[in-house]
Order: sequence, then C-alpha cells, then structure tokens
Amino acid sequence: MSSVFYEKFERHAHGEGLKGHATHYCPGCGHGLAHKYLAEAIDELGIQDHTVAISPVGCAVFLYYYFDVGNSQAPHGRAPAVALGHKMANPDSIVVSYQGDGDLASIGLAEIISTAQMGIPITFIFVNNAIYGMTGGQMAPTTLMGQKTATSPTGRTPLMGAPMKMAELIAQLDGPVYVERVALYDAKQRLKAKRAIKKAMQIQVEKKGLAFVEVLAECPTHLRMTPQEAETWVKEQMLPVFPLGVKKDTVGEPWFHMDLPVFSPEKVIHAVGAGRSSAERFSKGFPRHLDPHDISLKLAGAGGDGAQTAAMLIATAAINEGFDATHIPSYGPESRGGTSYADVHVAEDEVLSPASPHPAILIAFNAPSLAKFGPAVAPGGTILYDSSVVSEVPHVPDTVSVHGVPFTEIAQGLGKSMVKNIVALGALSAATGLFPKETFLAAIRQALKEKSALIPLNEKAFDLGAEAVAGVCTPGGVRS
Repeated sequence: MSSVFYEKFERHAHGEGLKGHATHYCPGCGHGLAHKYLAEAIDELGIQDHTVAISPVGCAVFLYYYFDVGNSQAPHGRAPAVALGHKMANPDSIVVSYQGDGDLASIGLAEIISTAQMGIPITFIFVNNAIYGMTGGQMAPTTLMGQKTATSPTGRTPLMGAPMKMAELIAQLDGPVYVERVALYDAKQRLKAKRAIKKAMQIQVEKKGLAFVEVLAECPTHLRMTPQEAETWVKEQMLPVFPLGVKKDTVGEPWFHMDLPVFSPEKVIHAVGAGRSSAERFSKGFPRHLDPHDISLKLAGAGGDGAQTAAMLIATAAINEGFDATHIPSYGPESRGGTSYADVHVAEDEVLSPASPHPAILIAFNAPSLAKFGPAVAPGGTILYDSSVVSEVPHVPDTVSVHGVPFTEIAQGLGKSMVKNIVALGALSAATGLFPKETFLAAIRQALKEKSALIPLNEKAFDLGAEAVAGVCTPGGVRS
C-alpha cells in the first residue's frame, strides 16, 4: 500500500481490527481503484507533503478517511471553487478535486465549467458510475437511456434528457490542456487509468495547466449486480455512450507562475487605500441597556428607501466604536412594491450569527415590511416605521415600543426624499440610544467624504429624525 494512505483508518471503526485497514466502499466499487491510482501517483511524484485533496458530498466525500495529505471537504458541487481557492492561496500546492457524477455533473456543473475554463493548474478526477451512489440510487446526469433508478423506475426517457458527456464537454473549453476518459473493467483498462491519473497530476506538478480524467466505474450495489456483472455492464452498456480515450491533449510549456498572495494586514490596508488610524469614539461603552452582548436589528423597505445604506452606516458606526458588526443584505421583489431587508448585528466582542429573525430593533420604511417583520420583533424591542406611508400597525407584544415617524415627509420637506433613511437613523438614535449622535454623524461624514456638499443636508435630516421622536413619541410601548 502506498505511504500516501494512512497506516490505519482511524475514522473507520476507530481504526480497530480489520476495518481499520479496509475501506468502507462496497465490494466491486470503482472508488477503491481510483483511490489506489491517485495515491500511487502522489507517491511516485513525491508530492505528498504539498498535495491538497478536495472532496465533496457523495461517496467521494470519504477520501479524507484514507489519504494522508491536506484535505478540504466542500459543500455539494462546490469542490472546483474550493480547489481554485486553495490553488490561488498557495500556488505551489498540488490540488486535486475528486468528485462523483451526481456532484460534478449536476449541482456542481457551473463550478466545474467556470473553473475548467480558467485553466489554472488543478487536477480533476471525475468518477462516473451512472448513478447517485450514497444517497440512494437516484438518476444522475450520466444515467443511461432506459436505465432504471430510484427516480426513474421505468427507465430514463428522452423527456429526462440524454446522459451528460462530461469529458467531451470539458474538452471543448479553451482552459483544460488534458482530458481523458478511462475505465476499470479489466487489467488493461486499469493500467490506462493509472497512467492517465498520474499524467494529470504530473501536468500540474509541471505547471502546464488543468487536467481532467473521467473514470467509468462500477456501482454493483445500485446496479443490483455482482462485481463481475457490473464490470461487464460498464463495458457493454456505458462504453457506447461514453467512449474511452484522450479527448484533448494540448500540453505545452510551463506557464503558471504566480506570486504568493499577501496576507499582511498592513499591506492589504495600503492596497485598498485605507488608513491604519482608529476612528474617534464617542460611546462610553457597549449599549447594554439594549442587550448585554449582541444587538440585532432589521431594516426593511422597498427599493430606493435606503434600508441597505442605513444598515451599512449602522455597521460602520459600530465598528468605529470598536465593536464587531455585520450587515447581511437580502433583496426581495422590491421593484414591484415588496420588501428587501438587511440584518445587522452589533456585538461587544464577536457576532456569532449574522441573521436577525427576531430583531431587537426594526426600522420599516413601508407597510409590507412592517406587516412582515413587526410581529417578529423580540419582546422589549423597538419598532420605528415611516408614518408617512404606513397607516396600519400590526399587533405586536405590549412590551414592544412602537414609534411612527414621518421619514418621507421630513425628507421631502428638506427637498431630498432620498435622505429618509438618515431621518430614520436620527429617530433610531433618539428612540433607542444605540449610539450617541456624534457616532452616527461620523459614519455619515465618512460615507460622504467624496460628496462633502451633501453632509449638511444629511446632518439636518438626522437632527429632524431625532426631534420627531422626542416630540411625538412617548416611552413604554405607546403607539404614536
């Protein structure tokens, strides 16, 4: 056994007994041979210490059980993207993405196409057994016409589409330099498969480009055949649809040369034109009267209401004060009068979850937003809504403070309706005491540093929003 494999498989039966030295794959499964040839290639090329294997969801996921190399597990279909990230972060690493047909040719089709077209030196081992293996034998993109599966019990029909020929598809792209399809059904084909996999790895070692090897493999379990019968089935049924051989071989001279990416904070800050100096702080401490450690907010409205900009200003203000903050936008059908929203968190130390399903504070710029999110505000929370456009307030717990402030009317009085979101921030400051006035104004000035002429207008809008809360609202949950 190649030294690339662990001496015993700790994750399999805790490494005890025979199972600690045997794979979990079904008898006759092609993954075992594909693993063997990949491990031998890594060993023979002497690249074990700088190889990174990417495995996704499916039978291929257990690659990390056996290979003593760097490993990353990717979400379903996303292995090419993860592989690309590894390669760009460490250009001298040897990255191999090991994927099955249900993964690479279905949910991951966009990822493999875009990554392959880039042509960055990465090796792809694509195991095609014409079926979804791990999840129960459903029809895969490579399932043959007429083949019966759990989701095509009477056989694949033309209405389900024809099988995907991934090797041919990848070979048509400009990025890859080597594409071959191999099989495992007899000794001759296994030797060819071993050579192809090693060549695909060698090409990457030599920095010559991206290589893709498709391996026709047996799945006796879901074919309901013996291993020998499955080998015959691959030869007689799969080969007419998936002919073997080299589909592309344009390997040229080494071309991939890339400097290591920079991770130094000082250099990154300089590259984006930011300064290292800290912003002036105005808060005396974290606003614990709202929450001891983490304050959740939701800002919602239609397109053009400025909810996303206001959310970003809140996050910026929090960061300027030395707190952690997140801003997660979500765009709905706002152009048709619906609602888009932003979830914001302000934490004393670290935001652990950026979503705000039950916000402590809601700012609603239109009626659909208030109706949708108002009832979800946490007990003891605060709602601010635009009373210029909202005439009906949904039922909320009595402990929730509800403040109707005419954001739009105030903004129009200033001659600029788009500053309604700044009016809302003034109202937020006055109603909740989240941050001092100067904290918000500093963030606004920071955002408008290239449009300084607009700063006085925005400052006035903020002040009027705060005055509106002080003048028309009473505390303790009374709706104004």
